[in-house]
Amino acid sequence: MRIAIAQIEVIKGNIEKNLENHLKWIKEAIQNKADMVVFPELSVTGYEPDLAAGLATNQDDTRLDEMQSLSDKNGITIGVGLPTKDESDTFVSMIIFQPHKERITYSKQYLYPPEEPFFKAGKNPLVLKFETEVVSPAICYETSNKAHCEFAKRNKATIYVASVLSSINGINAELKKLSDIAKTNNLITFMANYVGKSGGYECAGRSSVWNEKGKLIGQLGDKEEGLLIFDTKSKEILTAAGAVL
Repeated sequence: MRIAIAQIEVIKGNIEKNLENHLKWIKEAIQNKADMVVFPELSVTGYEPDLAAGLATNQDDTRLDEMQSLSDKNGITIGVGLPTKDESDTFVSMIIFQPHKERITYSKQYLYPPEEPFFKAGKNPLVLKFETEVVSPAICYETSNKAHCEFAKRNKATIYVASVLSSINGINAELKKLSDIAKTNNLITFMANYVGKSGGYECAGRSSVWNEKGKLIGQLGDKEEGLLIFDTKSKEILTAAGAVL
C-alpha cells in the first residue's frame, strides 16, 4: 500500500483557495500511484479556532465533491482537515473520502486544552481497513493520549497517521513522541504538518514517516510544500516534491 502525506501552506480561512491547493496535491499523489493521501489538521481552513464556528460545515458540502470524484475515479482514499458542526457544537474533524463509499467524518476525540472553548470532543473512534493494512487516523493532540494508540492496537492497526499542526517550538518533541509511538506499538507512523503560518504559529514542516522500530526513514524540509510517499510493501520512500532524508 502506498501512503502519502501532504505538507502544505494554508491561506487563513480561505476554503476555496485551500481546496485548489489540496486538489493539486491529490492529483500529484494519484500520479505517484498512492492509495491514500492525508493532509494536516484543519487543512482546508487553516488552524484557526476563533474562526472555526463560522467556517464549519459538514461532509456533504458540495465544495468537496471534486475530491470524492477523484477518489472514485482513481481508487484513492483522501483525508482532509475541516471544522464540522452539528446543531450546537463545532468539531475538529477529518473528512475521509473512499472510492464509491459514503464519506466519513472522524472528529478529534482528545482536545488540546486551549481548544476546549471552541470545540467539542468527538466520540467516534475509527480505524480504516484496507486489503493489506489497517490505518488509524490521529488528529494532533490525540497522539499525546495513550488511549488513542491503545484503541488502534486493539483494532489491529498496522499504520498510524497523525494529521497535525506543529510549530517550530514544538516540533522536536512532536518528532520524538511519534517515533516512540512507532517503536512502542510496532506501527509504521506518519505525520503530516504545515509550513508557513497558521493560527498564530510558525509551522515547522518536517512531515515524516517512521518504521515499526521508530527509525525515521523519510522527512520533508521545513519551508516548502511537498508530498512524501511510503510503499508499505517495498519499504521504499517516494517523493513528488520537498527534500527527503
